[in-house]
Amino acid sequence: MRACRFVADAWGENVTEITVEPESEDTFRVTVSETGSSTTHEVTVSPSDVERWAGEGSAGELIEASFRFLLEREPKESILSAFDLSVISRYFPEYPTRIADYL
Repeated sequence: MRACRFVADAWGENVTEITVEPESEDTFRVTVSETGSSTTHEVTVSPSDVERWAGEGSAGELIEASFRFLLEREPKESILSAFDLSVISRYFPEYPTRIADYL
C-alpha cells in the first residue's frame, strides 16, 4: 500500500509530493519531494497513537497528515530523518489538538 498526496502552496506553485510506504506494521518510509530535491524519513507510530489521533483513519493517513502539519512549520530538510510520531508534540505542542484538521 502506498499513499501519495500532492500539496501546492496558496499560489499553486511549489508542489510538494508526500509518499508514505509501509515497511512493517508500525514503521513507514516517507518521501517528501519538491522541485529538484527530496528527503526520506523513517517514521514509527504505535497503534494507540493511530487510534488517539486518527480515530477511524489509518496509520498511513495519520503520517501523511502529520507531514503536512510539519511542512507548514518547517522545511522538509529540518524534519528528523527517523522518529516516532509521538515526538512531534515535543517540538510543536499544538500537534495533538490540531492534527485532526489535517485528516
